[in-house]
Amino acid sequence: MMEISKKTPAIASVPVPGGKGTQYSVELLEKARADTDTVLKELGSQLGGLSEAEADSRLKQVGTNEIAREKRQSALMRLLVNIKNPLVLLLVALGVLSFLTGDLKAMMVIFVMVVLSVVLRFFQEMRADNAAAKLQAMVSNTATLVRDGKEEEVSLKMLVPGDIIRLAAGDMVPADVRVLSAKDLFLNQAALTGEALPVEKKAAPAPADVQNPLELPNLCFLGSNVESGSATAVVIHTGNRTYFGSLAASIVGQRQLTSFDLGVNKFTWLMIRFIAVMVPLVFLINGLSKHNWLEAFLFAMAVAVGLTPEMLPMIVTVNLSKGALAMARKKVIVKRLNAIQNFGAMDVLCTDKTGTLTQGKIVLEKHLDANGDPSEKVLQFGYLNSYYHTGLKNLLDEAILDHQEMEERLKAKEKYRKIDEIPFDFVRRRMSVVVEDETGLNTLICKGAVEEVLSLCTRVEVKGEVIEVLPEHDAKRRQLADDLNGQGFRVIALAYKQMPGGSDEPVYSVKDESDLILLGFLAFLDPPKDTATEALKRLHSLSVDVKVLTGDNEIITAYICKEVGIPVEHLLLGSQIETMSETELAEAASTTSVFARLVPAHKERIIHALQSKGHVLGFMGDGINDAPALKAADVGISVDSAVDIAKESSDIILLENSLLVLEQGVLEGRRVFGNIIKYIKMAASSNFGNMFSVVGASAFLPFLPMLPIQVLTNNLLYDFSQTTIPTDGVDADWLIKPRKWGIGNILRFILFIGPISSIFDYLTFFMMLYVFNCWHNPVLFQTGWFVESLFTQTLIIHVIRTNKIPFIQSWASWPLILTSVIIVAAGAWLTVSPLANTLGFVPLPPLYWLFLAIMLLGYAILTQVVKTWFIHRFGD
Repeated sequence: MMEISKKTPAIASVPVPGGKGTQYSVELLEKARADTDTVLKELGSQLGGLSEAEADSRLKQVGTNEIAREKRQSALMRLLVNIKNPLVLLLVALGVLSFLTGDLKAMMVIFVMVVLSVVLRFFQEMRADNAAAKLQAMVSNTATLVRDGKEEEVSLKMLVPGDIIRLAAGDMVPADVRVLSAKDLFLNQAALTGEALPVEKKAAPAPADVQNPLELPNLCFLGSNVESGSATAVVIHTGNRTYFGSLAASIVGQRQLTSFDLGVNKFTWLMIRFIAVMVPLVFLINGLSKHNWLEAFLFAMAVAVGLTPEMLPMIVTVNLSKGALAMARKKVIVKRLNAIQNFGAMDVLCTDKTGTLTQGKIVLEKHLDANGDPSEKVLQFGYLNSYYHTGLKNLLDEAILDHQEMEERLKAKEKYRKIDEIPFDFVRRRMSVVVEDETGLNTLICKGAVEEVLSLCTRVEVKGEVIEVLPEHDAKRRQLADDLNGQGFRVIALAYKQMPGGSDEPVYSVKDESDLILLGFLAFLDPPKDTATEALKRLHSLSVDVKVLTGDNEIITAYICKEVGIPVEHLLLGSQIETMSETELAEAASTTSVFARLVPAHKERIIHALQSKGHVLGFMGDGINDAPALKAADVGISVDSAVDIAKESSDIILLENSLLVLEQGVLEGRRVFGNIIKYIKMAASSNFGNMFSVVGASAFLPFLPMLPIQVLTNNLLYDFSQTTIPTDGVDADWLIKPRKWGIGNILRFILFIGPISSIFDYLTFFMMLYVFNCWHNPVLFQTGWFVESLFTQTLIIHVIRTNKIPFIQSWASWPLILTSVIIVAAGAWLTVSPLANTLGFVPLPPLYWLFLAIMLLGYAILTQVVKTWFIHRFGD
């Protein structure tokens, strides 16, 4: 599946790349200026399409219809990207310095940390990528083409130059194509040019004075989508040979960073700035006080490693991957990993109405004449309209065509012949077909929105008699439609006009939709989903407001919303939005839960307006008119049954269209964010506390407070203890509201929690110096601080991971508990192990362990008290 980037530059303003790109541009101009017979001849094709054998041969020659940037990243490139992380590069540089200064032990420990961080992240990304690839194979984008004279649905990637394709409203143009015939064909090329207004495409040869390929009126390009109308076209270029593909290199990586990306980057550079201040200070203090500059340099480098949150990239990736895999089990495809966190941060979900709140299964319940009485003729004319129109058949058409008995009763194929069609578009909100009966009489049958159709009717048929429209009767008919809407029915009007046929094949246009005879109304029912009310209650309990954005009328929208429990105190119409400034709309949108009679541009404006108020927006839609809103939202959500352009615009695809799945997505996003924040709080506060401890100890001790190899070993063990954080659960009460990045909150947490560890570090210094008389025994001092530092850092994981009382009200996951126990046991064992001499350790006296237990208890209690005060004072 080819992905069209949300942030695509206007290609019209970008020169076509040189070399082949220029050649392709010349080819396009030649094809556009030639007549259709010449184009088909040059491409070795015909209106009946290619044969399967010829298509297979061409596929082998030119390759699949996929652009280069969609190829999966190779394992080597993914590994290099992981190594390019600034934290990893910092560790590599420190490792190289250790090697150059002859400290091979430090070098080995540092590179073990690098491998731990990079390799774990690498395999987690590969695992998530493979899972996503398997799931994406379940999502199919297809094109309708003609081969061997027969129409068939074929995967987009199987298209080849010379294929004859059919385009209809809702289709994404699957390649660069030359239009052979078109009927009211309008394309949205916004993904290519940035121009929001649709452009019309025709089959006639292009004028010679047009040089920009995107302005050629008979060429359609990959990346654009059909707004309305239909066409037959021949494929000119596929895959990398398309205009879009030739510019892929300039498009890759243009997606703007999300708040999640920016938050991680800010934290990374915050820690690097800590290191930049701390390390030179430690180097100078130790060098000046102990006069051993090489030793001071090695110690400073070890401190730099200790302060580096090198596990951050791995922790982030593992958490996001775990979230994506959890969603995959719920049949949800996550196209972009960071969308999971945005799911958790989402506080407003905007959704289309049809197919999301409702079942999406429309049933034709009533077919009424202008007086509101049942009418067989209304059903017959409605059936003929839906039977013969070739555009995108919506749910209403399918509901009408479910009356299969009408085909036999009317003998639609034998007695009627289609003459022409005036396709639907979102401006007219109606469509018409013209059929000819056995007598040669042409009948234009128009169906569409009640207001639009009634405005075109000058007469009305009542009980077989055609009479002039009178204002008082017209008001009653509008009231009839309103009453049906108020009962939850979807109502469209049906009108017709009869004209004598001629010997020449007539061509009809929008201007023929005038002076119509109103025949009656078709009333459909799209009941709410069984799970809608419960799902909305759950989202509300998670502090996610649901707003309905629909093109439907306000009466039926209000009815459905009330049925599912969405308040309708404030309802905003598209016509009102037109008159509002951006500031006014932002204020109004904040207090409005239901928006009706919207066009696509209105939905996009509403999304931007709510974002300007600091909301994180999700949008769920499956229609053509939802694509702009899907692109604008922080999280664009579509379903596998959505039209191509909606799926291409989304970040997440639901294989099951259920709001209950969205609730699970929100919870998963908050769990992911919760575990990432745990690591950040622990790493940041621990490092900040260590900064005070190391600087103070370096200033007054006559020896190094800890050997460089001990600092590195301590950090390596601590890193291992944190690898299981992604397995940890998140407290239920932490999940009840949206969670967003706030570097200010993290800084506050660092400032209040970080220094607590320094208090107990200094108590350890006092104990080692005055209780165990270590002024002249640096080895025992260093061993004592190593053990205390490792134990307290590992313990603090369990205090900070929850807002509750650890080990009483909230327990960590078993893998996290197990790694914590293993790591502290390993730290204690190292002091008496065969490695003790190599690492500079000596056995600690029994009394030390008693004092350590008391300090650990005091540390846990004080941290819990400060944490509880912090939560009450600043919130979480």
